[in-house]
Amino acid sequence: MDQQVPIVRKLAEDVVNRIAAGEVIQRPANALKELLENSLDAKSTNIQVTLKNGGLKLLQIQDNGTGIRTEDLGIVCERFTTSKLQQFEDLTKISTYGFRGEALASISHVAHLTITTKTNGALCAYKALYKDGKLKAPPKSCAGNVGTIITVEDLFHNIATRKKSMKSFNEEHLKVVEVVSRYAIHNPMVGFTVKKQGELLTEVKTNQGSTHIDNIQAIYGSTISRALLEVNDYCNVLKVKIKGYVSNPNFSAKKQIFILFINDRLVDSQGLRKAVDQVYSIYLAKGSHPFIYLSLNLDPMNVDVNVHPTKHEVHFLHEDKIIDKVVDAIQDKLSGSNTSRTFYTQTRLPMSCDTLIDKSKEKLEIKESEKLNNTNSTNVSQNKMVRTDCSEQKIDKFLNTSNSSNSTLMLPKSKTNDVITRREIKLTSVLSLRKEIENCCSETLQTIFQNHKYVGAASPTWSLFQHDTNLYICNSNNVLQEMFYQIMMYEFGNFGVIKFSNALSIYELIMIALELSESGYQGSEDKPKEELAHDATEIIVSRALMLNDYFSIEIDTDANILSIPLLLEGFLPDLDGLPLYLLRLASEVDWSSEKQCFHSFCRETARFYILHPWKQQCGDNDDISVRNNTINIKYAILCINSKKCAILCRIKLSFN
Repeated sequence: MDQQVPIVRKLAEDVVNRIAAGEVIQRPANALKELLENSLDAKSTNIQVTLKNGGLKLLQIQDNGTGIRTEDLGIVCERFTTSKLQQFEDLTKISTYGFRGEALASISHVAHLTITTKTNGALCAYKALYKDGKLKAPPKSCAGNVGTIITVEDLFHNIATRKKSMKSFNEEHLKVVEVVSRYAIHNPMVGFTVKKQGELLTEVKTNQGSTHIDNIQAIYGSTISRALLEVNDYCNVLKVKIKGYVSNPNFSAKKQIFILFINDRLVDSQGLRKAVDQVYSIYLAKGSHPFIYLSLNLDPMNVDVNVHPTKHEVHFLHEDKIIDKVVDAIQDKLSGSNTSRTFYTQTRLPMSCDTLIDKSKEKLEIKESEKLNNTNSTNVSQNKMVRTDCSEQKIDKFLNTSNSSNSTLMLPKSKTNDVITRREIKLTSVLSLRKEIENCCSETLQTIFQNHKYVGAASPTWSLFQHDTNLYICNSNNVLQEMFYQIMMYEFGNFGVIKFSNALSIYELIMIALELSESGYQGSEDKPKEELAHDATEIIVSRALMLNDYFSIEIDTDANILSIPLLLEGFLPDLDGLPLYLLRLASEVDWSSEKQCFHSFCRETARFYILHPWKQQCGDNDDISVRNNTINIKYAILCINSKKCAILCRIKLSFN
């Protein structure tokens, strides 16, 4: 018996349209993206999005754009009706978001669609309801503002399988918010708002006429916005303009944020995404990701925008070369990002002495020490057991360990230090001061600090640490002051920069310092305070070129200080001490002799870097008796490598 040959039939038009709609509108976020792009094409400056059940129950977008003409409402939801194209060749130079006329048609086949619109100059607005691309009834006049309100209700009500495939309302809501957030970052001149129906609080809110940085901060927070590097490049050969912002090597996140616009269209490029990840793999730990926002402008003749139903992907000529150009632009920014750092500060709450002392009362555990020669293990007497902190606070916990243990004392660098050129200092005065440090070196103290374990804080200025079976107490201020002095000597002329977000008047800062009791100024009829401040300012400003060249202290022509040296990566001194520091530079530094000038300047700078905001509140206990196991640490960390210096600085940071 012959098998019956199946008959080829033409699908019904409603079936065809519903299949096509399912390709264009895959979830609420796709519908919102299409509507959002229509609003932007209509020259809107304010767009409001309202959601219910992640957009499945209600998805509404309201704009203040040009609106839709009343005579066009009859065909606006039919397939392939558009004001953007007239012939196929127009696709090669398309410069708008929507162009195929499928968005509204697709939505009307899978949801209940309502359009309320008013054009400029019209007497009233008109409201129209659609089903399967057709008007349900003639548009009705109503009150309304210039612009368009599109309301999508019961999305996928006639495609049960698609609706069931949606994982949760919350997940769909987050995807809609993500789409709006990305368009808000790329279009800072447009104000965006996203909120749930019936709620006053907004999920996303950006202001009209803001900046890219403002919107990134409003959406993702200040942590990201402060870590951004601007990328701006142009290649005349490839005819590509690259703009955007990428995070510096100090920032990392568990989830990747990759925002890419090509010719103002939100798209994705797996090739570019992988290439950027490879660049950051040098700087970030495994499992960490950067923040990337890039906008590429290409010649429209080189871009094919019509390769995906949702227009989520594009194809363009010379893709590999363009990706290489983008990667090079990002690499250039990252490689130079550690030569200058900007730190933002906030007021720190003072910590009481009791809190600091409580930290030193952490529970200590006792563990047996291993025999040096791996001999037979026997019971170890208690006086031979090593008491250590229960959290094993070793150097490896705080730093990336270095293979070099005998390197010259250096400022810890980031992973890009292989591209940083260091100046070789041959000044006789500096070399002589370094020699004096090395001659005063104590091998015993070096050994203690290189192999110590930090225990805790006995007071704001006294620290407990252990070496071998001995418990020591040291004045951490003395330790840190010597450490910073040595960094000043060995990093001479090669400092990083801590830039102030605002220029600070040197004269005003010195006036503040003269009000402090530490300045020693008690008033004088012969020399009023204003005149003293003026003289001190002149002393500092007259040395501006030298200060900038050797110590990264930048002073502008208006006698404002713009920066101070970066002595340790990620370490910011207490800026409350800046006024007194400037006053002491003018009064305590011996400017007459080169060697004495550098020596006294570095000493004063080291003193400034160890100031504590709580020092005056708690005070030092001058009556603490110095027992045999207590060491005077004035030259404790002479000539040890930068890795050990950083852990000693960590002791100070733990107090804060």
